[in-house]
Amino acid sequence: MPLGKHAGDFLTFLAVEAGLSENTILAYGRDLKAFLEFCDSEHLGKFEQFKPVIVQNYLHKLAKEQKSEASVKRALVAVRMFLSYAKMGGLIEDDFSAVLEGPKVWQKLPRVCSEQQVLKLLNTPSPQEPFYFRDKAILELLYACGIRAGELANLKLADLNLDIGYLRCFGKGNKERVVPLGKIAAGAVHEYLNKLRPKLAKPFSRDFLLLSRTGRALSRIEIWRIVKKYASRAGMSDGLTVHTLRHSFATHLLSGGADLRSIQEMLGHVDIATTQIYTHVDQKRLRQIHKKYHPRP
Repeated sequence: MPLGKHAGDFLTFLAVEAGLSENTILAYGRDLKAFLEFCDSEHLGKFEQFKPVIVQNYLHKLAKEQKSEASVKRALVAVRMFLSYAKMGGLIEDDFSAVLEGPKVWQKLPRVCSEQQVLKLLNTPSPQEPFYFRDKAILELLYACGIRAGELANLKLADLNLDIGYLRCFGKGNKERVVPLGKIAAGAVHEYLNKLRPKLAKPFSRDFLLLSRTGRALSRIEIWRIVKKYASRAGMSDGLTVHTLRHSFATHLLSGGADLRSIQEMLGHVDIATTQIYTHVDQKRLRQIHKKYHPRP
């Protein structure tokens, strides 16, 4: 059986058995496709021909192409998972993925906006614009809840309770979590639901919250573009993304005194070590703690 066919079965396995998110599966699919194209160029068409040196040569190729360390590491993860799947399915006798080493990646501190910068961005949409109420709701939700673009795109009307103030979203691995929703964000969503969404809704719109001009559900990419548009208008286009608002959400909560466990739950992080990066970002808070508790401040 061609390796490409095995790759398709592998991606199906990730979706059905492993329960990974659609975006994660797409990323693994792209990385695996690139690796299999390399194997084709090396005339390797069978699992029996796989050896550790083949994967190492591929990683060296990526390094020569000046791929980032993070990209090389992600490519290695995709190959490792593919080989583990092959071993589990009896396609290969030995899974040598554990001995493969990738580049060491330094954890980069995320970009965070100040509260003043976020306020400027949130106030950028103009009431005269045709999609003002929708775009205002998008920006407010992203900052108020720290959700990802894909999670926001998939929100249904039934996922919100504006009276109590919370929303339900499904993160990576289709894991459900409930996030509090502040009064300002809830008000922005309420205005959108009353003043614009009825005009956008079509018979095929179903119950998605955010709709496009044609009545279909907004995609993750379209939400990214909307954020980039207002960031550019606010003079903040240098690297500001949906994830910048997510990082700002977490950092501002930490600055206000929220504990890491609560922030972890709201962000949907499986491991609190992922959330701990925000303690490094919030340097002002660390200085205050040091000054308050150290015997020689």
